[in-house]
Amino acid sequence: MQKQKQKKVNNQSGAAMLVSIVFFLFISLAIISGLVSPSIREFKNANVDLSSKRSFFLAESGIEDAFYRILKNKMIGTNENITLDSNSTTTTITTLEGGEKQIMSLGDVSNYERQIGLKLSTGSGVSFNYGVQVGQGGINLVGSGTVNGNIYANGPITGDGSAIITGTAISANSPALAADQENGVGIPDYNVTFGNTNSTQDIAQSFKVGTESPLNKIQIYVKKVGNPSNATVKIVNDVNGNPGTTIYASGTLSASAVTTSYGWLNITFSSNPLLDVATTYWLILDASTSSSKYYVIGASNNGYLNGVGKIGQSSGIWNNTTPEGLDYYFGIYLGGFNGLIQGNSLSQWNQLHVGTISGSAQAHTVNYTNATGNIYCQTGTGNNKPCILQTDPTYIDFPVSEANILQWKTEAEAGGVYNGNYSVGWAGATLGPKKIIGNLTVSGGGILNVTGRLWVTGEITLNGGGTIKLDSSYGSNDEVIISDDEVSISGGGHASGSGTEGSYIMMFSTSTESDAMLISGGAGAVIAYAPFGTITISGGASLKEATGYRIIVSGGSSITYESGLTNNNFSSGPSGSWVVEEWMEK
Repeated sequence: MQKQKQKKVNNQSGAAMLVSIVFFLFISLAIISGLVSPSIREFKNANVDLSSKRSFFLAESGIEDAFYRILKNKMIGTNENITLDSNSTTTTITTLEGGEKQIMSLGDVSNYERQIGLKLSTGSGVSFNYGVQVGQGGINLVGSGTVNGNIYANGPITGDGSAIITGTAISANSPALAADQENGVGIPDYNVTFGNTNSTQDIAQSFKVGTESPLNKIQIYVKKVGNPSNATVKIVNDVNGNPGTTIYASGTLSASAVTTSYGWLNITFSSNPLLDVATTYWLILDASTSSSKYYVIGASNNGYLNGVGKIGQSSGIWNNTTPEGLDYYFGIYLGGFNGLIQGNSLSQWNQLHVGTISGSAQAHTVNYTNATGNIYCQTGTGNNKPCILQTDPTYIDFPVSEANILQWKTEAEAGGVYNGNYSVGWAGATLGPKKIIGNLTVSGGGILNVTGRLWVTGEITLNGGGTIKLDSSYGSNDEVIISDDEVSISGGGHASGSGTEGSYIMMFSTSTESDAMLISGGAGAVIAYAPFGTITISGGASLKEATGYRIIVSGGSSITYESGLTNNNFSSGPSGSWVVEEWMEK
């Protein structure tokens, strides 16, 4: 019987197939991994890039918000946070030497951070940062007098129960009326240039005070060549007959307040250190260096006994002047009177308060005052809330300097001189630039179309429905009309800009009298300015800003501040406000 043949199973073939499949799977996985890993990596990179860009734009939003608030003089602290879609940016604002500001904004999205920054400097302009800025004569609000905006006074702020201030009221400690130390009068014997080379970058003047009292302000007699940057002003210690490095006070020489002709310039400080009679101090003007943009200060060799002038570098070597022993034209003013905000008090039991201050009240002494915000003072009585201790507000100077006024007058006179009184009636007229040796009257419904700067040596009267307006060619720019006597606006008299938003007329009086400017009814897009005399606003008058040595607001009159006043551009002369000096990314 034949044996049945057994069929052999080829196990090697199955193993080979399994090996092939496993090998194929590994190759496939490798290929898939090679394709997926870069995709995942690219996706992750794209997500990181997106988060980084979102951080950048978030930081940019913080920068733009801070810049806008500074430009428009709105409330902003030194540190601000903005949150968008659960992500945040932190903005830090730092005041640098020379009055510059640095804004740094750090954006953070999913822990991916981007930081950008701006450095701002003050442009060569006239900026009105308050609804009212008043000198040592102070301001009195009675009869429903209203200020829609902030008040900064170098004198007392007083009022009755009907007064209204919608912003913050600040009364600073004012300087003494006479300088404690001073040198220089008339035409300087010598002109000392600084800020043009490294070896003549800065100037310094030593001095000693005669009375132990807080420093308030200084004056210097200075002009400029070209358009230099702001300079830093410092009061420092003495080291072996030269300026030291210990800074007691710091301020800013604003280039916009200096012209190409000599003028006395006030400089104020961020703090008011107590100066000792037995100590030698140095006043330093620290400028940047440019061969075409620099400063010139007046000097004499009359022998100022309490100090001497030097020239050189704050960070380097100080040298004697040429000739040796010159003293610069300067004045040192110490503290005079403490700031005061006060309402009327009839008796201990029957008090009339300052009506309503919507913001905070800040002064050395605050009495009989109602404030929605905090009250910051050293002493106070009869207020609606207790004093919060804070350093006293410091004196600040007016935005227009003596040199600015002289320059404006020169520009007006360059357009010709009109001898005699100039009157505008119903027929109207077009005028400017021009100097009028006499009075200017606009009345009887007449319209004076202003095409250039005006300087009137006599009185300016605007009444009887008369109008003074800027020509349409001014656009958003402003103009100043100067009187060396009284300015009177009444009886429906009206002043206006060019018709473009943000255009204003500044009515300027150089009078030192108690009736330097009388505004009763009417007014319009007017900036009232009387730095040496009194502005009286009554009869329901309404204007945009007032700056004066003394101001009285009554009879339902109001001053309503507009944000555009922080950057007044005149057709010639000074213009501008904050400008971007530098952009940076870190």
